[in-house]
Amino acid sequence: MAMSEWLSIEIFDGALPASSWRNAHGEALTEAAVTNGALDWVWHEHRWGQVFEVEFADDAALESFRNLPAVRAALDAVPDPVNGLLVYRGRGGGSGSRVPRRPKPKLDSGAAQPPVPQETVQTARLATAEPPSPVHT
Repeated sequence: MAMSEWLSIEIFDGALPASSWRNAHGEALTEAAVTNGALDWVWHEHRWGQVFEVEFADDAALESFRNLPAVRAALDAVPDPVNGLLVYRGRGGGSGSRVPRRPKPKLDSGAAQPPVPQETVQTARLATAEPPSPVHT
């Protein structure tokens, strides 16, 4: 079975919310993906913006999609052109982690802080220099 390739596009809120960008460009982006061989796609809405994840059968199809004029135009129009766009391979923003995170210990009132290990300092003793003893014959 061939490995499929996922592409994630994260759009962050800027001068306008990323949802406005999705309203203007999301349909064209989805249509470009579907008509160019996308196997699956999903949109995620977050409090900080939007994520579009799209799956292709192979690397060539993914690169073909990325180079389409409609895709380039949509990415050029993100609300924050300097810091508002991430495009990377793999699933990202909305897919969650493959390995669940473990909860951190909760420090409540009355909880003690973990002990801090004590450093041990060892001093080195240096040999003292003495003149050689005279040789008696």
